[in-house]
Amino acid sequence: MTAATPRQPASARFALALLALFTAIWLALGICPRYREDWMLENILVVVAVPVLAIGWRPLPMTRLSYACLFAFAVLHEVGAHYTYADVPYDAFCRQYLGFSLDAALGLGRNSFDRLVHFLYGLLVTPACVELLDRVAPPRGIWRYLMPVSFIMAHSMLFELFEWLAASVFGGELGQAYLGTQGDVWDAHWDMSLAMLGAIATVAVLGLRGWLAENR
Repeated sequence: MTAATPRQPASARFALALLALFTAIWLALGICPRYREDWMLENILVVVAVPVLAIGWRPLPMTRLSYACLFAFAVLHEVGAHYTYADVPYDAFCRQYLGFSLDAALGLGRNSFDRLVHFLYGLLVTPACVELLDRVAPPRGIWRYLMPVSFIMAHSMLFELFEWLAASVFGGELGQAYLGTQGDVWDAHWDMSLAMLGAIATVAVLGLRGWLAENR
């Protein structure tokens, strides 16, 4: 079994198309966000990560799957940045256009868009982590499973520390908007746990795919 099976890297056309589409979405969602200062904080890592991915395309190109997953996660993050995570109106959208309350159906007592995105962070970023590790420091045996999950867990912890630091520095309404805890003292624990679960799910699927490919 392998958690990462070498595959054809994405073409330049595919990568550029996703970059252009994300840039358009980023610009659109950057127009009149609900809380401009929070939008700027949320996009600090974006304006670093996107150029790094673009520059790294030639020396370390990834597959279409990884780029597509990163694109999907980045778009969801921009939606959260536009509204602020605690105020994304997904439930209002469901009530208006689908005729039911998603929060009520799932028994949710808070806006859970942030928790969904943390789970999807693990789910959608892990393919890129698997490919990166496989190229720069190929793990063997059980470490093919453990290293990508540990990578995501470490990222999640660093992001929670970054949130805490930013909230401590800015304080007040901006700090609370950026943290988005909605009064839950266990919010950071939930976020890290959900990212870990997402990473475990992706590694399991990739591992199964590799095993099936080897045993055809």
